[in-house]
Parts: sequence; structure tokens; C-alpha cells
Amino acid sequence: EHKVRLVISKLGLDSLGPFNPQERIIEYMVKSQEVGGLISLSLQQFVQSVSARTAAPGGGSVSAAIAALGAALGAMVGQMTYGKRQFENLDGVMRRLIPPFHQAANELLQMVDADASAFSSYMAALKLPKSSSEEIERREAAMQEGLKQAVRIPLALAERVSVLWPTLKEIVTYGNISCKSDAQVAAKALETAVFGAYFNVTINLKDVTDESFKLATQRRVSELLQEAEAGLSHVLRAAEKRS
Repeated sequence: EHKVRLVISKLGLDSLGPFNPQERIIEYMVKSQEVGGLISLSLQQFVQSVSARTAAPGGGSVSAAIAALGAALGAMVGQMTYGKRQFENLDGVMRRLIPPFHQAANELLQMVDADASAFSSYMAALKLPKSSSEEIERREAAMQEGLKQAVRIPLALAERVSVLWPTLKEIVTYGNISCKSDAQVAAKALETAVFGAYFNVTINLKDVTDESFKLATQRRVSELLQEAEAGLSHVLRAAEKRS
């Protein structure tokens, strides 16, 4: 902290007014999180874990990983614009746009493990005893809760991605033109993640007996898929306008 203050003073960053590094320095504004579980694996280990003969991690965890990578690419485009002389007039814009992508990437990463855990809870419920009417009732209740949780995680993923589309469109509109393809990949990754979330929600909903929950969830995830498709289209059109 003392060294940061010395640099601020030496560069005269506080000469025109208070300079709060927490609000002006990107590295302070974007913070990493401690990780564990699947997301602590190397990429090679994660891919091998997905390819193993186990039900989880599966499509839900992969969708979350893809979404996190899409958000990370959005942040990268901002970082490759911020602090560069030819884009210095955009520093304020990038300080606003970069942190939401970092925050989203961190949250989406957590869903990699959350999805696997939710499905594992359902699988554990399937193994509960069913020798008496009471055991059958407890087993069914646990199965239904497991299914609902297996639905909530991918639905939350789609909800989280939905708020990124306006920010990504700004990034592709104003960001470093050399990173245009990275922004395009980010958009497709986020749309693909929602596509995956949609089908993970749908396949688990079919066995849910709560009809009101089922109808409301199906309606919402369908809306989010449409939003993602429209968001992808808007971002790609904005990218094509950049020369």
C-alpha cells in the first residue's frame, strides 16, 4: 500500500484531486477468489474428469466452464484496451466495463462445482432405501429436491449471463480492434453456455412433479435462451461494423 502511494505521488496522479486506487486501478477493482474442487484441477485433469465414466461433471459443469471463459474473454478485451495510449480516452469506459466480467467469471466458475454437486445429490437420493411407505416418501421428497436443485444451477447460469450482453456489446464496440475476434468468441461462448443450460434445465424438469415450478422454470429458461440468441446476434453485428 505504501509503495502504491509513492507511485501515485511520483506520477502526480493526485495532483488534480483525490486518487483512490481502489476505484482507479484495475488490479484493485478485480479480485480473484480462492478455488477448490473441480475448478482447482488443471485443464487437462478437468477434461479427463468430464470424459470419465461418471454422470458428473457433465454438460452442466461444462456449460458453466464455457460461460466463465466467455466472461474472461470479455475482461481480456477490456484489459487489452485499458491503459494503452491510443485508447486513453476510453480508460474511464474500460474501468466501468472490465470489473463486471471479472465478477461474472468468478461466479460462473463456482457453478462448475455447484452443478456437479447438485446432480450428485439427486443420484444419492436415488440410492435411499424404499422398504416402507415412510422411506418411499422420504426418498421421493429427496429426489424432487435434488431435481429442483439440478434445475436451479443451470437456470442461475443463464440468468447470470443475461446481464452481460449490454456490457459485451460495449466492449466489442469500443474495445481494442485487434481483439475483435476475442470478443466474438466471448459472445459465442456465452450463448453456447446458455444453450447448454437450457437443455440441462429441460431434461431435469421432466421428472419434477411440482407443475407450477415446472411451468415457471420452463418459461423463464426459454426466455433466457432467446435473449442469449439475440445478444449473440447484436454483438456479432456490432463486431462486423468494426474495420
